[in-house]
Amino acid sequence: MNTNAQLSPWRAVSLALCYFSMATYKRIMLKLSGEVFSGDRDFGIHKPTLDDIASQVIAVQKLGVQVVIVVGGGNIWRFRDTRETDIERTVSDSMGMLATIMNSVALQSALEAQGAETRTLSAIDVPQMAEPFIKRRAIRHLEKGRVVICAGGTGNPYFTTDSAAALRALELGCDVLLKATNVDGVFNADPNKDPSATMFTEITYQEVIEKHLGVMDQAAFSLCQEQKLPIVVFNFLQRGSLLKAAKGDKIGTVVHS
Repeated sequence: MNTNAQLSPWRAVSLALCYFSMATYKRIMLKLSGEVFSGDRDFGIHKPTLDDIASQVIAVQKLGVQVVIVVGGGNIWRFRDTRETDIERTVSDSMGMLATIMNSVALQSALEAQGAETRTLSAIDVPQMAEPFIKRRAIRHLEKGRVVICAGGTGNPYFTTDSAAALRALELGCDVLLKATNVDGVFNADPNKDPSATMFTEITYQEVIEKHLGVMDQAAFSLCQEQKLPIVVFNFLQRGSLLKAAKGDKIGTVVHS
């Protein structure tokens, strides 16, 4: 075979499309912290930031990737930051779940304002604001090209939205869990406190456990490890990072078996 022979234009396009399809996940779970929504503020929802998040999600969807999103509520309410209120833990967690619904419907509004079909499905029954989470319904929405936002956490206290993201990702058959953070990936120390901290480009679940690295909460991480769901931890604040992560480009840290 002559390896120097030129490819026909159609063959070149065919190979390019094959490479593109291999490099892109079919269905992703995007885990966004609530703090992302507040932008450079300490609290609430910053509209320009919300619109920017929506535009980044739409750019990913235009690749043909089905997008599921789980949003935190830390920009509105978080138990660990409000313990001094003496509000009982289960009540506080319920308030946090309501905060995730507020963020979710805000994101839905921003996405739809930019032309994306979106559905919010909640683990808590709030029919005036969101559909109930039903696995088959969520999958059908994805197959119809809609962005699916899973709100209300797991619907149970004592579980974080990391756990909700892992659970929904597995239920809905996502290929990867993309964990958006404000650091470049997983480090051997806190890069915000230790300038000498080094980042892992990839690491196994077992190494994460042995090195005591806080990728996700224990319940969420155990779910991903048991079901071999890869996790990509990346810096959402870097322009274009979500698009790169969704395409399978080398970015952040990949946690795998």
